[in-house]
Amino acid sequence: MQPEWIMGLIGGLLIGLAGAVLLLGNGRIMGASGIIGGLVDGSGHGDRWTRIAFLAGAFLAPLVLMGVVGTPETRATENLLVLVAAGLLVGTGTRIANGCTSGHGVCGISRFSLRGIVATVFYILAGGLTIALFRHVLGVI
Repeated sequence: MQPEWIMGLIGGLLIGLAGAVLLLGNGRIMGASGIIGGLVDGSGHGDRWTRIAFLAGAFLAPLVLMGVVGTPETRATENLLVLVAAGLLVGTGTRIANGCTSGHGVCGISRFSLRGIVATVFYILAGGLTIALFRHVLGVI
């Protein structure tokens, strides 16, 4: 059995590679929230099929990988209310920050974007505080 960090390293390399391919091949930043947002609010109608293909790949690739290596263990809560609340908070946060971890963190930091670096620092701090509150104070997750 491989150490847990290897799968994280491989995943990080693949996300970075996907961001580089989209940027170099299409001239677009790989910000998942912007890609989804453009479909939802209609602002991305010009490249609708590119957005749909990106999202299909984002959902199908893990399913294919699960068929190859099996279902990974997770420490995520089974509390559906917590999962829904977390999803809504992440979605709201990405809209407030004008981007998400892939746009600001992966693509922004790799381009030395001050905005991306600052946003990444703040959402990592917010995530740490959220875990501290919900896990250690409230005991929900």
